[in-house]
Amino acid sequence: MTLAAQRILIIGGGFSGMSAAIELRKHGADVDLVEIDPEWRNYGAGISLGGATLRAFRQLGVLDAFLQQGAASDGVQLRLPHGQPIGELPTPRIAGPDVPGGGAIMRPVLARILADATRASGATVRLGCTFTSIEQDAEGVEVRFTDGQRQRYDLVIGSDGLYSKVRGALLPDAPRPAYSGQAVWRAVLPRPDELKTITMWMGGAVKPGVNPVSADELYLFVTERRPTNDHVDPATFADTLRALLAPFPDPMLQALRAQISPASQIVFRPLEGMLVRGDWYRGRVVLIGDTVHATTPHLASGACIGIEDAIVLADELARHASVAESLAAFQARRYERCRMVVDNSARLGQIEMEGGDKDEHAHIMRTSLMALAQPI
Repeated sequence: MTLAAQRILIIGGGFSGMSAAIELRKHGADVDLVEIDPEWRNYGAGISLGGATLRAFRQLGVLDAFLQQGAASDGVQLRLPHGQPIGELPTPRIAGPDVPGGGAIMRPVLARILADATRASGATVRLGCTFTSIEQDAEGVEVRFTDGQRQRYDLVIGSDGLYSKVRGALLPDAPRPAYSGQAVWRAVLPRPDELKTITMWMGGAVKPGVNPVSADELYLFVTERRPTNDHVDPATFADTLRALLAPFPDPMLQALRAQISPASQIVFRPLEGMLVRGDWYRGRVVLIGDTVHATTPHLASGACIGIEDAIVLADELARHASVAESLAAFQARRYERCRMVVDNSARLGQIEMEGGDKDEHAHIMRTSLMALAQPI
């Protein structure tokens, strides 16, 4: 199959960059991927994934590995702070009747699955390397690298994350990441036998939840309001997280709370978001994933829409004769879906922080999940 661009560089080896390499290699592209981290690490605890993400995994060819090494389940259980069940959110089986509607996995495990698939695809991976300059003309892009190499490409894909260096070079007037007023805590704990699917506790400004990430582990996530984005001393992480869970008497949650320690792989992250509301490309350079649409986790779809970007970009490059046509079609397919996730996630966070209208919250959740279930 002839692609509009045959020689392609991907800058950034995160989830979206690796997915782009995997998909483009299926179409026969000659792909280089450069990643600044010489050890290709992915930090964090668990990551919750919806059915649309599992559908994308099936397209990439990594669904079986996810099901073997992560955890998949149907529905989201909702409880009051004392533990009374108050309902269940359905999670349609978007990836197929044989695949549960959602799941979770440890971030480093998912990164390893995608890295193995990237290497197996035949993409050339260079670690500890990034670009120093990008210069393009009508026929191609010349890139100089930190290892002294200079290469010419038909297309460059920037996928280097929320604080993207490529975005700064390509779109110097693009918005900067903005703090939302919320932060999330995550920790890894043993999975109790009774935990079958993601479970969340409804209450005030602090919202905890747990999600299985394997047969014997779960990850705990706790969202809290923090009006200012102040530094939190890691030495206080365990005590602070336990204190946040003190108002929730549910025996299962309290049993988990008692196990929190400095060894629980606790991660604290202020929640930031950012959306580039114009074109995501200039000439033969295009941005995907968090470089252009970083979202808070309220719809559990940040990784999803970045991976989908990669799939759609490869698809459009295979459909059109020119890079310009391909990138315009990519933008047209992706912008509204990604805008919806970023804006609706931000609004859900505002409602939570303000103790706002629960009906509006439910409506946004329902309509967003229905939209995500649609084909990409």
